[in-house]
Amino acid sequence: MAIINRDHAKLICDIGELSAIITDASDLGAMLQKIVDTVAGHMQADVCSVYLFDDAGQELVLRATHGLLPSSVGYVRLRPGEGLTGLAFSERRPVREADAPAHPNYRYFPGIGVEGYRSFLALPILRGRRPVGAMTLQSKQPDHFSAEDVQVFRAITMQLATTIEMARLLLTLERKPATATQTSALPEPRLVRGQIGAEGYAVGEAVLIRQPSLAEIRALLGSAPLDLPDFRRAVRATEKQIENLEKLAGERLSDVTAVIFSAQLLMLRDQSWLGAMEEQIAAGTAPAEAAYRVILNYVELFDRMDNAYMREKRYDVLDVGRRLLANLTGHRDVDSRREGRIAIAAELLPSDVLKLGLEKAGGIVLLSGGVTSHVAVLARSLDLPLLFVDEPHLLQIPEGTRLVLDAHQGNLVVAPSEDVERRYREQDEARRSAPHLAERMRESTHTADGTRVHLLANINLLADVEVARSYKAEGIGLYRTEFPFMIRNDLPSEEEQLRIYRRLVEGMPGREITFRTLDAGGDKVLSYFDYGTEANPFLGLRSIRFALRHRDIFLQQVRAILRAAHDTQVRIMFPMISSPDELASAANAVAECRADLRHEGLLACEHVQLGMMLEVPSVLETMDELAERAEFFSIGTNDFVQYMLAVDRTNVHVADLYIPQHPAVLRGLRRAVTAALRHGRDVSVCGDMAHDPRFVRFLLGIGVRKFSMSARYLPRVQEAIFATHLDEARHFAQRLLAESTVSGATEVLDEG
Repeated sequence: MAIINRDHAKLICDIGELSAIITDASDLGAMLQKIVDTVAGHMQADVCSVYLFDDAGQELVLRATHGLLPSSVGYVRLRPGEGLTGLAFSERRPVREADAPAHPNYRYFPGIGVEGYRSFLALPILRGRRPVGAMTLQSKQPDHFSAEDVQVFRAITMQLATTIEMARLLLTLERKPATATQTSALPEPRLVRGQIGAEGYAVGEAVLIRQPSLAEIRALLGSAPLDLPDFRRAVRATEKQIENLEKLAGERLSDVTAVIFSAQLLMLRDQSWLGAMEEQIAAGTAPAEAAYRVILNYVELFDRMDNAYMREKRYDVLDVGRRLLANLTGHRDVDSRREGRIAIAAELLPSDVLKLGLEKAGGIVLLSGGVTSHVAVLARSLDLPLLFVDEPHLLQIPEGTRLVLDAHQGNLVVAPSEDVERRYREQDEARRSAPHLAERMRESTHTADGTRVHLLANINLLADVEVARSYKAEGIGLYRTEFPFMIRNDLPSEEEQLRIYRRLVEGMPGREITFRTLDAGGDKVLSYFDYGTEANPFLGLRSIRFALRHRDIFLQQVRAILRAAHDTQVRIMFPMISSPDELASAANAVAECRADLRHEGLLACEHVQLGMMLEVPSVLETMDELAERAEFFSIGTNDFVQYMLAVDRTNVHVADLYIPQHPAVLRGLRRAVTAALRHGRDVSVCGDMAHDPRFVRFLLGIGVRKFSMSARYLPRVQEAIFATHLDEARHFAQRLLAESTVSGATEVLDEG
């Protein structure tokens, strides 16, 4: 047999990564197709196929193939023990044949493109001891597969077993025919797909939540004689309730709930809003009618807005409005027991979600809203799985119907069978074991030859700090300060920011913390701010441009950071710097804040390091000048790729052109890192390339010694670094940089 060089370690790594991101596939068929394409390419096989066992028909069904005709999918079916594939399945063992057609068990299917393939390798896909399918490889070359291939192929099928078993179950659910009439009070088992609002998993009974509309609450008044003092008492009662909600949320969520509910409190103190109601009451309109009209007018105003984020603000108006009317009418919600149950609702308000979290609900299914809404933000912070689905009939299912909510893959299973529910529980247990990876994290990270590398965490919410500590992050390489700005209806004050930033500093004592100043604009719009009309918002008034144009906002934030770090040292990083002039202006603003705070007698950090994000191509030509002013650099690879290639990374029409391994990107990264190191400046990577195992070796090879990423990626990156020798990394980087085409760089990257 000819000796064939295949990088099996790289293949297993790629398959593990593929399994972890299967939710990116458009459907189950696409996910399975990714698997067979990846395995076929790495194993240098002409054919790779996946068969799944159909319990109903008691047969193996071809579900995905690379190499055979597409029409063979769903057509090729084998009984256990039939053919070489059925033999591997029934006997739970590998079947390797140098010349498959000569084997007595060989099964020939005409018209599927199987002719000419000689070598054959099949392995059962086992969940424990139970076979759930089989995977096969074929080659036109005789005796193509080695004993080593068998072992590697076994490792691959074991790694994919849970994913493929779930695909098998979901395909079974999708095949269930819809019945014309219901013959039972119980709903038929079925699968509903949705948009993930907050990741998580729950199994439990459905509880239907239907909030009374504003009109229904108003109608409860009838002809009750109410006056302006009654209205004002209801306003005070509403204000007190919202303040209590803030307290109920607890310390852990202060950065989220404080800004959401403080925005609602501001509405209750806004004279243009309350004044409009009081004017109508003074003119003789009943208080509930006056409040209803004004609230409805505001809701309709938000509904008509083009900006999706602005439209979400209707829920804040509804939240406050419903509470105000309820206090006028004396109406109170009658809550059912919700602990462990999955709430289904047409819409929910922020306070509703907070209440469900405090009641320990299992999860939420919403028929309206979006991932940018306050509802989604709160659900994520409360670790409350949330799925948005466009299925109004879900409100008709009987209360208590069993549900499986899988907000990792975007699936809701209605009335699951015991077997399906059990499989989902097993899958969730496997997911829950992932945090144990944190226990394997070592305190410090080194390459295989002993070079020190630093691993830090990216932070969005204060709740992420505890996760970062559990994963032994050496510090915070990027704190995205824009979040408290994005989730509210107005700008957070200096004092509000101070409280959030102080808790962050206290949460990571003695460790490096890098605050990135407000990175608004592009896809991070402040809904309450008038940007004017921008044809190209990613090239418009965003990031440091926005901050320098609106210095009052910028200075408030810098002051809050300096005050929060009065007894420690932190780093301040400016986003999207494109010239030494911008960097100088930003640095001057910090110096101005420090001087003002000193003059005011307020405690503030005196020794702050100032750095910048490397994101736009213009910095490559001015790195020497920038390095004279910046004390550190952090490469935001997502924007760096976007601007280097002129590809909007949020535009699905050009998504295939967003290519991190583009030679211009790779060479630009090398050039930036080399210049920073030449001036003795600290340089880190905080974009997606930092946690992609394919690029870690390249980044090490060009000199990067600091990586920052979402904490859950730290274990796999640390493992990749421990396995890397610097000489090999440098050689690998040189090979990549020598390629002048995307296809050439991709080939080197895939070869590893």
